[in-house]
Amino acid sequence: MFKLIFLLCLALPAFGANVPEWCRALPRPEYKTLERIPISDPWFEVYKVAPAVFAIYEPHQAEETIGYLILGNKRALLFDTGMGMSDLKKVTDRLTRLPIVVLNSHTHDDHVGDNWEFQTIYGRDTEFTRQNARGSREDAQAEIAPGQICGSLPKGFDPKSYATRPWKISAYIHDGQQLDLGGRTLQVLATPGHTPDAISLFDRAHGLLFTGDTYYPAPIWLYRPETDLRAYDASIRRLAALEPQVKIVLGAHNIPVASPSVLPRLVTAFEQVRAGRAPYTPDLAGNVIYHAGGFSFLMRPIASYR
Repeated sequence: MFKLIFLLCLALPAFGANVPEWCRALPRPEYKTLERIPISDPWFEVYKVAPAVFAIYEPHQAEETIGYLILGNKRALLFDTGMGMSDLKKVTDRLTRLPIVVLNSHTHDDHVGDNWEFQTIYGRDTEFTRQNARGSREDAQAEIAPGQICGSLPKGFDPKSYATRPWKISAYIHDGQQLDLGGRTLQVLATPGHTPDAISLFDRAHGLLFTGDTYYPAPIWLYRPETDLRAYDASIRRLAALEPQVKIVLGAHNIPVASPSVLPRLVTAFEQVRAGRAPYTPDLAGNVIYHAGGFSFLMRPIASYR
């Protein structure tokens, strides 16, 4: 299956010889160590990453988003709903019959795309969250621009009408709140910086830390107007302090599992960036990608923050 996906990426008539570089890197080798769960929708891939925890991966779009379905005995929590390009609810219906609560790691469009399919959605009490719950066409259209798609779009998908649909917040959650799924409790950790409403989830009993976009193994986006570098620095320090209790770190893009050792190393790398000691490469729109300690950060030039 991995070989088939790779060959599909290289044989796309839509791209010809101009296959996006990120697509050429697929399949990512780390997935070979995970148990793959068969599903019928080729837009998604599903992997069991821990007992009763499934990573729902979208490998055919450049964000390579990953949502997590976390099962308890009485209900399940879906941490992010991805791009909204195919039918995520059909996938979750295949994985569980438990009632599902949706909670987003933050409300950028690539994490809330299928929120509208679910009845119960928890959110942070921020204006950023409420604004994004109204939906967005502009942000969604940017996700299908040239170079953003690897392979075929989902059957029945209409690129011209693609937009993040509006969704309704059922209840607000707060920092430190315990979410009881029945036999499994998740603690909400406010980790702002990437966005004002960013959160992480900690399954303390099983040592699972779901970090959203606060950490993932690719250039971490810290350049948008809603980014707060001081808040981000405080958030990654908060997560690093949990390292002795963490067994697996589960980020929201590219690869779903990482060692807890990434947490203190992320703090050190970001310190180097903020101190102006990290090399960088230019990127689009005047941004740069800083490189430090095996991490990378897509930002405005650090001098512009001072």
